[in-house]
Amino acid sequence: MLALRLARGSRPVVQLRRLLVAAAAACTGFLLLYVLAEALDRPAGSFPRLLWALVPLAATVQLAVAVARTDPATRPREGLDAAGLGPVRITLVATISTAVSCTLGSALALAVFLHLRGDLAGLPFDGAGARLLHADRPLPVAAALTLLALVPLAASAATAVLLRPHTPLAPQTGLPWGITLTACGLATQAYAGRGGPGMLAGWSLTAIGLALAGPGLAYACGTLVQAVRPGALRLLAGRALQEEAPRLGPPLGVLCAVGAGALTALALRDRGGLLVPLGPLTGPAAALVALCAAATLLTSAVEARQSRGPGREALLALGAPAKVLRTAASLRATALVAVCLPLSWGVAQLTSMALTR
Repeated sequence: MLALRLARGSRPVVQLRRLLVAAAAACTGFLLLYVLAEALDRPAGSFPRLLWALVPLAATVQLAVAVARTDPATRPREGLDAAGLGPVRITLVATISTAVSCTLGSALALAVFLHLRGDLAGLPFDGAGARLLHADRPLPVAAALTLLALVPLAASAATAVLLRPHTPLAPQTGLPWGITLTACGLATQAYAGRGGPGMLAGWSLTAIGLALAGPGLAYACGTLVQAVRPGALRLLAGRALQEEAPRLGPPLGVLCAVGAGALTALALRDRGGLLVPLGPLTGPAAALVALCAAATLLTSAVEARQSRGPGREALLALGAPAKVLRTAASLRATALVAVCLPLSWGVAQLTSMALTR
């Protein structure tokens, strides 16, 4: 009840972020239901389709966790400890809020899916997707509800684990492991080729490796910004980037992996393309992953800006021009883009070479 009251009293921007999570959960739930309908019509190859559908699920979960971290209702506040709302209870509030948003999205996905199949009548476009969604075959209720429950359960569990009270690790810790996993992912893709679960496993390892390496790369960008006799502007931008590295690094690495995947698909377009067994929903699924990755990075940037609020106010109180703070933010963004674009291009080139060997 407390989670619902805090959610109801939030600002419109916070509610918009929750609606984004619900929309992503709805799209992912619809994709899972499509995979179920395809499995009923064509049982052969249903397992690879389900594995590929887990990629949008992972992107949705990442977005849900990022939104939960920026939610003002889940932040420690003065005086709430005395009322019994400590760090553990705040994590519980975040978990419940995430579960509510994702459950709303899953329910919407089921309603739209049944409507397009023609199972729900009386609305525009009733039965418009009957052929695509195999309306001639009955939909197993238990299997459909099980698949729809994946998004709320996974997002809630990830929120509870990642937002629990813990000591953050140093941003450089995951860099060697990230490089190792990325190399393993490229090797797996070279061995598996363009089709089957092997390519998905290789791409997943690459994405996880880049996510682990992201904080270290962001920290290195901050070091480069303030290298060689830095002035006040570069020192401000570099130190802030190093402080934000643990927050921005993982979503930045995932976005680099998504960009590398898109560049790889473009490079292999004239050679048969990538074999993703999602049929006509392959494009929308890829767009969903890209949008979730971009939204997660923007949400993490909002979280980083919120954490810098006291320092920014102190600088403004000391007479620092607001233009200096905006220029420092632009410098941080430029440094990240200057590193991430070549990184995505390089990973895409290596992936293309691995898949065409």
